[in-house]
Amino acid sequence: MKILITGANGQLGRELANQYKDIRGIDLILAGKLDLDITNLHSVYSFVNQKKPDVIINCAAFTAVDTCESQIDMAYKINAIGPKNLAIAANEIGAEIVQVSTDYVFDGNTDKSLTEFDLVNPQTVYGKTKLEGEILVKSHNPKHYIVRTAWLYGEGNNFVRTMINLSKTNTTIKVVNDQKGTPTSTVDLARVIIKLIEDKNYGLFHCTCKGECTWYEFTKEIFRLKGISTEVLPCTTDEFKRPAKRPKYSVLRNYMMELTCGDITRTWEEAIGEYLK
Repeated sequence: MKILITGANGQLGRELANQYKDIRGIDLILAGKLDLDITNLHSVYSFVNQKKPDVIINCAAFTAVDTCESQIDMAYKINAIGPKNLAIAANEIGAEIVQVSTDYVFDGNTDKSLTEFDLVNPQTVYGKTKLEGEILVKSHNPKHYIVRTAWLYGEGNNFVRTMINLSKTNTTIKVVNDQKGTPTSTVDLARVIIKLIEDKNYGLFHCTCKGECTWYEFTKEIFRLKGISTEVLPCTTDEFKRPAKRPKYSVLRNYMMELTCGDITRTWEEAIGEYLK
């Protein structure tokens, strides 16, 4: 099987490549933004027709949530038009497509975990563009896997490494304690994507680790595991004014996995423990 991974230099792209290298019969095509401009339809057609992958996993995205608010056109080009182009090109050669999406498609105004059957209502440019990416992929390629995740960390720049770096130069750190979600390891997300493709289990799926916490609670656990003595102080979202609104509660339930193939993700505590080793 030939698999094209776009956004291959990002956290998820790297983890997918790492896991696929141990699977026999897989021919990987790794494309970073310098190798393929997913926003250019003709470039995508040419690249996909030349490489002829069986599956395209689109890990490319404009994920700078606050920057999206001011760079709206670029956000739509990368998060909506890019997936559309890949879906069309994949459909032309009979290939499948995986589109990675986000908890930001919801408004976060709830107190229950969100399933794939709950109504979406994005409140930010980032959320709106990622939702359009979902819609366009669905409409242009029936062989699609749309996988929503949240609070992702892996090999690269992420919240975990930011907090550890801050602890080196600060005796106290303030962290938001009124936003709840689920920290998710790229290891778990990659495993799920690989399984969905193996099973040809098309459709919309949520994929986060199990459980929930606030950013404050997450940081406390990171520091506990690393033996870091920096004091973590809880604060509110209002104390950190940012251009993009953050969801107050965006815990995703992996309901479609539960109903179809079984939820193979770990608890967030187990996953972060392994990551920090």
